[in-house]
Amino acid sequence: MPYANANREAKRGVLVSKLDIAINSAGEQVAAQPSTHVAMFAGDLPYGPDGNIYRQYNGAGGLQIGALQVQHSFSSKPLRGHYVDYYEKVTTYVAELSAAAQKIDASLTAQTYPVVEVEEEDSVFQYMDTASSRAGISSITKKLENLKIAIVGLGGTGSYVLDQVAKTPAREIHLFDGDVFLPHNAFRAPAAPSRDDLKVKPTKVTYLHGIYSRMHRYVVPHPYPIDQNTVGELAGMHFVFLCVDKGAIKELIVGHLEQQRIPFIDVGMGVYAKNDSLYGVLRVATGTPTSYAVLRQHARVPFSDATEDEYSSNIQIADLNALNAMLAVVRWKKLFGFYGDLEREHFSTYTLDGNTVTNEDAA
Repeated sequence: MPYANANREAKRGVLVSKLDIAINSAGEQVAAQPSTHVAMFAGDLPYGPDGNIYRQYNGAGGLQIGALQVQHSFSSKPLRGHYVDYYEKVTTYVAELSAAAQKIDASLTAQTYPVVEVEEEDSVFQYMDTASSRAGISSITKKLENLKIAIVGLGGTGSYVLDQVAKTPAREIHLFDGDVFLPHNAFRAPAAPSRDDLKVKPTKVTYLHGIYSRMHRYVVPHPYPIDQNTVGELAGMHFVFLCVDKGAIKELIVGHLEQQRIPFIDVGMGVYAKNDSLYGVLRVATGTPTSYAVLRQHARVPFSDATEDEYSSNIQIADLNALNAMLAVVRWKKLFGFYGDLEREHFSTYTLDGNTVTNEDAA
């Protein structure tokens, strides 16, 4: 759009505004009423027709959106306190900011009618991700793009891992589990299946694929377990979440991932009843080429099904499954630079009764 700078030169800049999306009665995405009257701008500091700085100038922006550097922030608030719709907000800012440029050249307009190519088929989402753009972290979120992720085991913890990974731009999310989704699974998994959902006895991955494919286009169901015959399907993955409790299978998978140099996270929990309360520990072990040896040296990934193993108790509660998954997903995002990582721990535990987190094995 046109504007004038301090030298009374007519230039063009980019108006930037958060786009809030709603779904109308026909199921279509539409622009919702703006949640903020603030807008941003990429370009020189704009001036008004009176030769002064644009009167609604709100200060420096300093926001990076993809390749676009946004330098300025504006605050043009209507008397009623809000804009009726997105059209009113954009046209208001365009009229105010273009006034000085049009005084220099009356033919200048923001209505250039460019060709806008729709590239929805390139998105992994069924609808636009406005959460990242609203928060101004789109460039950070891109660090999770183009990743092929596998989740082995879709029980309580694995299903919550899927719930979070499906909300990232990971290119593919592969689900491996051959078990049937039964009533007890419903009480430690996200969402709320109906009785009709349970009556058909779907596999876990079929049931969860039906839910999360509504949001993410490339959730890939594999309704069978990883074993000696299928472990090769993990080749080519960029990351693997291990959410299984069988030691022999876990040892097979970890050996294959180490051979292929594929990073992974193994989760586990041990919860037990004592004095009429529950106690326990959650575990997150991160395997990368720099930590494989340390994990094996300290037996961070249990390969035994022995009952004396502190993580082998089979009590599972939805909130602990969810917390175990969240700790794992946060660690995954740290590895790929989404979150800052000061300690670079490759093994951590959460102890329930003391509400304490310990980090070990920095690498």
